[in-house]
Amino acid sequence: MVVIQNSINDSSINEANLVDTLQRVIDDLGKGESELLIRIVDKDEIQELNKTYRHQDKPTNVLSFESDFPIEIDEATLGDVVICSEVVSTEAKEQNKIFDDHLMHMAVHGILHLLGYDHVDSADAKKMESLEIKILEKIKIANPYQ
Repeated sequence: MVVIQNSINDSSINEANLVDTLQRVIDDLGKGESELLIRIVDKDEIQELNKTYRHQDKPTNVLSFESDFPIEIDEATLGDVVICSEVVSTEAKEQNKIFDDHLMHMAVHGILHLLGYDHVDSADAKKMESLEIKILEKIKIANPYQ
């Protein structure tokens, strides 16, 4: 189940579309029974989270936080994906992308981090990007890396 928490009441976010599309994505990834929280935040909040958890004192587009339930609690929770819509909007304009497409890409990127994918080295980055492209293509979003 996908839950959107739009803490800044950003009206540019099509929450129903985001929920429906991301539910299909996690279904396709075999995690459809899991709970996923997508939290939309402002630059100050994402900068504070980035500073606290990644030791980078700057805003970023997306952060992922795995569920920290103890194994004894049988909860199917993927975790939280925190997205700064202002950063995503700025990036979309700079990269000549459609805001909704870039937002969806950032959400998919965050979900893949929750599933253990990363882009620390070039081999892992290539693997993650290939999967992102495949997922986005399935939901009719062009390759974001071109």
